[in-house]
Amino acid sequence: MTEILTVAGDSRLLANPDLDRTLPYGPEQRAILSLEGGRAAHAAISAWDGYAPTPLLSFDALAREAGVASILYKHEAHRFVLKSFKALGGAYAVERLVAGRGSAEGLTVTCATDGNHGRAVAWGARRLGVRAVIYVHETVSEGRTDAIAAYGAEVRRVPGNYDDAVRASAEAAAANGWTIVSDTSWPGYDLIPRDVMQGYAVLGIEAEAQGARPTHVFVQGGVGGIAAAILSWTWESFGADRPVLVVVEPDRAACLLESAAARRWTTVGGDLDTIMAGLACGEPSELAWALLSPGADAFMDIPDGRAADTMRRLADLGVAAGESGVAGLAGLMAAAADPAARALLRLDATSRVLCIGTEGATDPTIYRKIVGRSAEEVERDAA
Repeated sequence: MTEILTVAGDSRLLANPDLDRTLPYGPEQRAILSLEGGRAAHAAISAWDGYAPTPLLSFDALAREAGVASILYKHEAHRFVLKSFKALGGAYAVERLVAGRGSAEGLTVTCATDGNHGRAVAWGARRLGVRAVIYVHETVSEGRTDAIAAYGAEVRRVPGNYDDAVRASAEAAAANGWTIVSDTSWPGYDLIPRDVMQGYAVLGIEAEAQGARPTHVFVQGGVGGIAAAILSWTWESFGADRPVLVVVEPDRAACLLESAAARRWTTVGGDLDTIMAGLACGEPSELAWALLSPGADAFMDIPDGRAADTMRRLADLGVAAGESGVAGLAGLMAAAADPAARALLRLDATSRVLCIGTEGATDPTIYRKIVGRSAEEVERDAA
């Protein structure tokens, strides 16, 4: 095990013991994710009805508080109609699947979800006339399941946590001849997750076009897909000169941090109960881990309270951001307040930080409970 730093009294930070910044982004890495693949995804997705780049917000007051030069926040609250970056992944993978088959006839797609990925797969399936069966675990909120069903998918709830839902979806696919469209990978299943993650790279392409030139990136963990996509964009573009990348997870579902500490792919157990529902994952994607293990600079976890506090801080700024969406920013603010963490991450007054705000208020009931106002009220009050 490698030493883990306690940050600001309630969070943990681990410098990646296997980081190798001299490693080039070579054929092995490009076989997983590539700039070429990202540009192809951007060309396809930007042609969809309703496409528009999501805004890149600047939080000057938070930057002063954090003692950094700037904080940019890629705000995904209005990505298509889904309020989440997941629209870039699941829906794109469904489109690639149908194109590869030449037809949607007879196709049923399935996946497990904490909410946003299943919603994206269901939306993508409806766009193309594909049947979708989505598996959720027992603690996924009714608001999130209703949002999935609204796009015509059949939603099946199973006991256990997210990883139990993954297994249930895989078993049903094998028994019924369905196709899994998952944002995680495992031995023998990796082609479609590549498409999902490649769609996420659109975030990086947009941010660069919008002027982002970060020295640091704080990005959510989960199974690792979005973190790997952002890492691939910066690594292939800038090599050893890429920004410092910090992966942030809930403290109750820190499978990537624990994998880094163990210096091997590993899992965490338990009910994974966190308000950051989109990050409640106990098993990393093996594809994502293949990039993050040598390429991410650090791994961090935060308690639920920091996510909730950050949601309220952003609401005061007129920004409605969901529980999982604020994790990267919450991690940054915790690290910036801790001298040892600042030193480890080389955060200083010249640092330009990019945070990925992966979702808006995807469950309106939970959002109002935490913030005290609806997302619509937050945005209206700021107008």
